[in-house]
Amino acid sequence: MRMLCSSTLIGEFFIIGFAGLVAMQTSDVPTGTVWAVSGTAMVLSVLLCGMLGRPGGVQLGWLLQIGLIVSGFVVPMMFILGVVFGGLWWASVHFGGKIDEAKRRFAAQQTEVGDPA
Repeated sequence: MRMLCSSTLIGEFFIIGFAGLVAMQTSDVPTGTVWAVSGTAMVLSVLLCGMLGRPGGVQLGWLLQIGLIVSGFVVPMMFILGVVFGGLWWASVHFGGKIDEAKRRFAAQQTEVGDPA
């Protein structure tokens, strides 16, 4: 799960940065505010890559997804991109968990096969 979720978060890092550039040019929000919010979200997306194995890491990822959708009020295209990345986040968590479980089962089978007892 960590690999899929981390890939999604790194993709979001770039999308957030580009959205900050667009917001700086097209919105009435002060530049400092745009970069304070965008920069914080970008740092959070990178930090979350390391927090995915800890309790609450996935839930913080969901909060970031909600933040992306809400940012559509400043950059309307972010409504669409936020929903797309929310779907990618869901798929990463859902299918990543299934992959992790399959790996655990396979490792357990290999351990049983390797034991001559």
